Amino acid sequence: MGEIEGRAWLVGDNIDTDQIVPGRYLTLLEYREMAQHALEVVRPDFAENVEQGDILVAGRNLGAGSSREEAPEVLHTLGIRCIIAESVARLFYRNSFNIGLPVIMLDSATTMIADGDLLSVDLVQGSILNRTKKRELHAESIPPYMLELIEAGGAVQKYRKEMTRKR
Repeated sequence: MGEIEGRAWLVGDNIDTDQIVPGRYLTLLEYREMAQHALEVVRPDFAENVEQGDILVAGRNLGAGSSREEAPEVLHTLGIRCIIAESVARLFYRNSFNIGLPVIMLDSATTMIADGDLLSVDLVQGSILNRTKKRELHAESIPPYMLELIEAGGAVQKYRKEMTRKR
């Protein structure tokens, strides 16, 4: 499993699932359509400017609120490849891993990383190199079984691979 390298998009504390993808857009049929409204209340420029491989950096309590599976899906659809947060709602954490989107816990995420910083993340080691500030940060390691989900591309893909091997 290689490194993830991307630009940091900083958001604050208590970004709930309704701020990630507002409920009024849940009637849209495609994640691509919903994604155009991701974080629009918090970061109006986000959906238009986020790029493939970018990294969302959040404060405390990211993804609280309703158990909206669409929240991590729209971030992933836009190109976010990793989330670094000070704390995350448990269901959001698991929903993210289930689609192959890793979440790394770092207590000082919003003080050590600035908006636009270039980051390199080693998921296995739990290390984050802030290339802009030339500083290495050490986050909580991701459990091995969760790394397996990331490597497989999510829970459904992991299950399919396991079922194919059993045939």
